[in-house]
Amino acid sequence: MGDATAASGTDRAVKARHRAMWALGDYPAVADQLIPTLGATLVDACGIGAGTRVLDVAAGTGNAAIPAALAGADVVASDLTPELLEAGRLIAEGLGAELEWREADVEALPFADATFDTVMSCVGVMFAPHHQAGADEMLRVCRPGGTIGLVNWTPQGFIGRMFTTMKPYAPPPPPGAQPPPLWGDEEHVRALLGERVGSVEARRDTVRVDRFTSPEELRDYFKRNYGPTIAVYRNIADAPERVAALDRELVELARDHARLTSSADAAGMAMDWEYLLLTARRS
Repeated sequence: MGDATAASGTDRAVKARHRAMWALGDYPAVADQLIPTLGATLVDACGIGAGTRVLDVAAGTGNAAIPAALAGADVVASDLTPELLEAGRLIAEGLGAELEWREADVEALPFADATFDTVMSCVGVMFAPHHQAGADEMLRVCRPGGTIGLVNWTPQGFIGRMFTTMKPYAPPPPPGAQPPPLWGDEEHVRALLGERVGSVEARRDTVRVDRFTSPEELRDYFKRNYGPTIAVYRNIADAPERVAALDRELVELARDHARLTSSADAAGMAMDWEYLLLTARRS
């Protein structure tokens, strides 16, 4: 009993830190300014339409949930971080989208078995620490014959490589936690879902990001706005030499990944960020 209680307390602390991390900076701006079309891409791939019962897990500000609602679906957007849900509500109101916003942990969803026709996540569930627990919960609440839909950053893409770059500077991960970009590896996701799904379709694709004029501008944007990056810099704030080293490594990563745009009238750089799009039918 003592071990179980300690484990429960540790998990609550992990989730509290996770919740606080995603409230740092300005993730609503990141989603809107850098990947505004990614959620709609997932909605299209899942075939969501009028009357579909949809759960978007780790929904953030609703970059997939809102397009699903605008397509006529009956949508619940769930996330661990209430600040993101509140921002999503305001965005939805401005667009005339009606949906339910629910604070919830993807590793312990407060919904009955087989409740939804589609359970999806757009660069969200990948950040839950225990991958199998998140996959199990998504499958549990999806009805037989329903759709599981996922968009996740790949390990080889820019965001995956950014997490690899930041890892030596980050606090130690909690016991049992797995790296987020593994959700962008098709074999890993297939293993998580196992024989509980069929008709799996997976492909890698990219989203074009051309907001930045230099690698330094990109680095500084993430330092201001992206919760995981902010948390890493806070972890090394008392070590100026490590801050300077991470500054250099992120610039080098961006410079390595970027390529100059071919448009004569465009300034700066354009980047293609790779993600895995996977859909599967619940058995």
